[in-house]
Amino acid sequence: MIQEPIKEYIPQRSYISPFIQFLTLVGITIAALFVFTAIAAGIILALFGLKTLTNTFGFNTQDPHVGVALWILQIVSTTIPLFIAPVIFARLIVHQPQEYLKPTFKFTPVLLAIVFSIMLFSMPTMEVLSNINQKLVLPHALKGLEDWMRNAEQAAQKATEAMLHMNTIWDMLWAVFVVGLLTAIAEEFLFRGVIQTIFLKWTKNKHAAIWITAILFSAFHMEFFTFLPRVFLGVIFGYFVVYSGSIWTSVWAHFLNNSSAVVITYLFQHKAIKLDPDDQHVFNLGAYAFSLIIVLFLLFVYRKVAMDKKLTLN
Repeated sequence: MIQEPIKEYIPQRSYISPFIQFLTLVGITIAALFVFTAIAAGIILALFGLKTLTNTFGFNTQDPHVGVALWILQIVSTTIPLFIAPVIFARLIVHQPQEYLKPTFKFTPVLLAIVFSIMLFSMPTMEVLSNINQKLVLPHALKGLEDWMRNAEQAAQKATEAMLHMNTIWDMLWAVFVVGLLTAIAEEFLFRGVIQTIFLKWTKNKHAAIWITAILFSAFHMEFFTFLPRVFLGVIFGYFVVYSGSIWTSVWAHFLNNSSAVVITYLFQHKAIKLDPDDQHVFNLGAYAFSLIIVLFLLFVYRKVAMDKKLTLN
């Protein structure tokens, strides 16, 4: 009797459609947000009492404890679940963390320098998009919705101001760490990592996946009057990842965007600079055009450098 050679068993991954993947990710994310919001509320209640808890969720910055409570709320109810959800999905649902999270460092450091330049030269483009966004109004029938969005955004702005009231350089460094680094990692793992990969599989088109993800990224923040500049950021972050194959290029860009806002705010508060971070009329029309041209050119350079690196590795 002839015995056949023993074949190594290779487990087969069950195929999950992109649509089901997306619904599953949304479900995990919502569940994580609810659970960790409850945990954050419990921590605030235990530390400061019911009144501060109520004031925190009402963005009542008159309460002296609300500033610290808002940081607890930011880290526990938002940053942690937004990081955990994509990791759980990539590891336990699709079992492909490398493909969905893209944590590889196999890219040339030159890309980080190009990303820095793109973020620097994109400031005028961001400003003009913000100004356009501010002039957008909803139809008269939706005026109630528009008023609600404006009030919600003003309340969120008050909360941000309370969190970013930085008395010392240590306050500034803490804000850079949380708002700049931790937020960048969590949001990029979720959006440019998992969500963009899902839509790439769904649409079979990297441009469609990038733009859809950018729109969802902006909508997630629920800030209508900064919707367009955030879509723009989401798009360039998306191309950074697609061309490099690494999530860390977009994390770096996201960190630069957030941390620069923190540092500028700190310097303005301490009268080290005169540039008001809320001033949206710093640049002129020529600067807007130059900014867009340079950003597109640098993005082309980024793509070429990234593609050349990939060919070298192959």
